Amino acid sequence: MTPISYNSALVDWDGPLGLPRFAAIADDDYGPGFDAAIAAHEAEIEAIAAGPSEPTFDSVIVALERAGEALERVSALFWNRAGADTNDTIQALERAIAPKLSRHHSRIAQNRRLFARVDAVWQARAASGLSTEQLRVLERHWKGFVRAGAALDPDRQEKLAAINERLAELGTAFGQNVLADEAAWSLHLDDADARLADQPDFLLGAMAAAARERGHAGGYAVTLSRSIIEPFLAFCADRDLRETAFRAWVGRGEGGNDNRPLVAEMLALRDEKARMLGYASYAAYKLDDTMAKTPQAVNELLMPVWEKALARAGAEAAALSGLIAEAGQNHRLAAWDWRFYAERLRARAFDFSEAELKPYLQLDRMIDAAFDVAGRLFGLSFRYRDDIPGYHPDVRVFEVVDAAGACVGVFMGDYFARSSKRSGAWMSALQSRHKLDGGRLPVIYNVMNFARPAAGQAALLSLDDARTLFHEFGHALHGLLSDVTYPSVSGTAVARDFVELPSQLFEHWLTVPEILTRYAVHHRTGEPIPPALVEKVLAARNFNAGFATVEFAASALVDMAFHTAGAPADPLAFEADRLAELAMPEAIVMRHRTPHFAHVFAGDGYSAGYYSYLWSEVLDADAFSAFEEAGDPFEPETAARLRRHIYASGGSLDPEEAYRRFRGQLPSPEAMMRKRGLL
Repeated sequence: MTPISYNSALVDWDGPLGLPRFAAIADDDYGPGFDAAIAAHEAEIEAIAAGPSEPTFDSVIVALERAGEALERVSALFWNRAGADTNDTIQALERAIAPKLSRHHSRIAQNRRLFARVDAVWQARAASGLSTEQLRVLERHWKGFVRAGAALDPDRQEKLAAINERLAELGTAFGQNVLADEAAWSLHLDDADARLADQPDFLLGAMAAAARERGHAGGYAVTLSRSIIEPFLAFCADRDLRETAFRAWVGRGEGGNDNRPLVAEMLALRDEKARMLGYASYAAYKLDDTMAKTPQAVNELLMPVWEKALARAGAEAAALSGLIAEAGQNHRLAAWDWRFYAERLRARAFDFSEAELKPYLQLDRMIDAAFDVAGRLFGLSFRYRDDIPGYHPDVRVFEVVDAAGACVGVFMGDYFARSSKRSGAWMSALQSRHKLDGGRLPVIYNVMNFARPAAGQAALLSLDDARTLFHEFGHALHGLLSDVTYPSVSGTAVARDFVELPSQLFEHWLTVPEILTRYAVHHRTGEPIPPALVEKVLAARNFNAGFATVEFAASALVDMAFHTAGAPADPLAFEADRLAELAMPEAIVMRHRTPHFAHVFAGDGYSAGYYSYLWSEVLDADAFSAFEEAGDPFEPETAARLRRHIYASGGSLDPEEAYRRFRGQLPSPEAMMRKRGLL
């Protein structure tokens, strides 16, 4: 076979700190790069499947761990580009590559000779003398083959491969539709528009920058970026304008880029796939390899939280309705009213508003705060390398060093919203850390969508934005601190309902008073945040908790309902029926409505898994208590246990065992409900 010609910069990463030379890679390089990497991986798989010797852990499982490095590198670069800086060429490639990769992985999973060798190692595991990590790696490979249909007959394998390929196509289309809706919609307002009179300076600056990005010489643009739309809804006094923006925000995926038929087809295919593999539902299939194990266990967690949150939200709604009446208005509380009146209620109840707090939450200072916490807990330092280019001009590159001054990884931060970037915030890895064959250092990145400030101005965050930064950096630390031998159990390669623990736990340090008072300084005066304002922030931490919990838990409950119900023909009617059964408040909508629920439908990552944020929150509320009990948020022995058993162990331990080693026992859900102020 003639070798496929491709750009070697895709796989030979010889830039500073072992990074790729991003500028040396053109959009058109990815297609040939994938073809060459897939061919190389297929040859490696064939060599393992045809191995002449008795199958052993080294000859089969370790060989599988080594295989496909070129494909991993091309994939890491491409999916980073597709999510963080896409264009028409990349999106066309994405539509072609997603099903191609699905076919490739199906061929591997359904290779009978290969599975026979994996199964032989699995059957001999009891007498093999393998370590705990090796047994976990073996189990992951064996279960992966079984769950991918390795034991099915050839006809059903072919059918399953076709389902997986179609699901890959649909997930790609879903995500691109949401991005298209977000990029296409904006509301342009002139400089002299009287409806902007009450907007705070930080929001006006962000909206002015958004207007310039969208080609306007002046004025302001309301966009569907969460960092603009949420504060706009909180501060815009014009009710009609709020309604217009809100309806566009919650209507993503329902207009010209209609995701509703895609969702219906995905749900039907997922249900068919699960039943082919012997599961009662797709939720049962997805939960089989998690801490929760069953849909029943998930609902047993969610429903008590829902009931408490519903009662709390009812009281909140009554208070907001009182403000509406007090203002001489006669309208009912609507979803586009909630944030506006909640901001006024918070100002009255706690004597501060988001506008008062935000000048102290500068992006650069919050990044420094997250780095400082990582240094105090884990001995890491972050050296900004402005001499090293990232994958986009916005990206900041940091060399990560340990207490001895040795480089232990690379961290990249990509913080500002742009039309070429999908919404939300996430962490991913260009390269995971492991020790196989001399090892690899981690290359980890965080992507955010914070509002870009006006030229020469500081980027200011809301408290929720700052929590998001800490959350995603917690994920980054999970990747940076990984200390395992095998790539398949490195970093965030853990059960879906355990993966949010390191990130949600790290959020706690944002509001540790010594961190907040040191890093929250006024962007104009440089004065530290007043202690009285810190006290108000901490006192108000559970303000609007009913609303926040209802909008989140509704999404989790609908996600679980979708994936236990089979194949509802009209997903939006199903969504409405389930919310009616739950007595969803009229003035609150799901945090992610079905047509733009990218966690669940733009790929398979959080399908039947959105509950995992709450499941992990049960753990994180209890985990931070270990530091509170020690009387020091940076207590060294507790931090060492946290690093060893939670951040460093990856998937090398069963998650329950990992948590028990850190904390001694598993917590009850009450810790989480207390944290949210629901008890």
